[in-house]
Parts: sequence; C-alpha cells; structure tokens
Amino acid sequence: MKFAEFRRLCLSQPEAEEVETWGEPTFRVHGRIFAIGSPEGSSVSVKASLDDQAGLIEMDPKTFWASAYTGRFGWVSVRLARLNKKLGEQLVRNAWERTAPRRYTRDPGAGTPLRKKTAQKARRR
Repeated sequence: MKFAEFRRLCLSQPEAEEVETWGEPTFRVHGRIFAIGSPEGSSVSVKASLDDQAGLIEMDPKTFWASAYTGRFGWVSVRLARLNKKLGEQLVRNAWERTAPRRYTRDPGAGTPLRKKTAQKARRR
C-alpha cells in the first residue's frame, strides 16, 4: 500500500480530517487522532487496543510493531509496503471507531454513523 491510498482510507471515514502536526499529517475525528503518517515515510501508526496490537505483532512482526511513545497505549506502527488493502481498511476503520465519539460509531445494521440524539430532539421541536 502507498501512503496516498492510506490517506484516502483515513479521509473516507465519517467526520475525518487531516491536520498537520509535528511536521506530518495526522488523521482525526472531532479533534482526536486515530492515525499518523508521512508521505515520505515507509510506515504509519494507527490507534489500536493493546490486545489488537499484541495480536498484530505476533501475527507479523516484520509488518507491525509497537509505536514509539504511544505503543504503551496500544498504538501500532505498520510498514506500508507489506500492508494489503483489505487489512489496511480494517486497521483504519478500527482506529477510527476507537477514536470517534460514541454518537458517531456505526449502528451494526445501519451502515451510516448515528446522529446526535440532541440534534434529533431539536428537529422535533
């Protein structure tokens, strides 16, 4: 996978935006980072649980490793050249879901983010 494709995956998530921080792109939902990378870099970091991080590293330590500084929170670094599209989509989606406000997490049957309950109430008035 190339960084451009990774960027597209990140920005395809609901409410996702790209913000440059620390000299490289960060991908955020409502101001909270779920992925970090650089067009010039060979790897990216995504938010994960500690269990997911451990499983990924055990599955393929040449592709995955605990991210510097944030690895203790579950963040995992990923070598882009070794990442296939399907797994990339899953990693980005999981990172987004771990980061997005609960009101935006997907309803399993709906296929679209849930709306704020307060916004729905306001429309009824």
